[in-house]
Amino acid sequence: MKTKLALGAVVAAIAVFSQTAFAQASAPVSREERKAETAAANKAGKLTPAGQGPIGSAPGKGSDTTREARKAQTQADAKAHKLAPAGEAADAKKDKADAAKPSQTTREARKAQTEADRKAGKLTPAGEGAAMK
Repeated sequence: MKTKLALGAVVAAIAVFSQTAFAQASAPVSREERKAETAAANKAGKLTPAGQGPIGSAPGKGSDTTREARKAQTQADAKAHKLAPAGEAADAKKDKADAAKPSQTTREARKAQTEADRKAGKLTPAGEGAAMK
């Protein structure tokens, strides 16, 4: 137990002393030294003038079509009903249209299917419906 404690103390001491050695090797530069480096770089012409640094990225070229051509195409598509509704209205319109469609099965066929499901035990008991999504 004493050897583990001694070994731990040695490792901790090495870690503390190595951190101070690294800190001394990369000590911060004083303000006067920094000003002298900047002045020397300025005299050598190595500093970039203000506002003339590298640009992040060049802007894109843009579209090849004119604004008038795009507007004319959009108007033609609107007259031909080829434009999709913007935003969430597209989904709402589609859902409303699907709900308005008449059923493809007859009442008798639906009743027969429900009766067959009831006899097979496939119907969910009242009050035990699936959780809403």
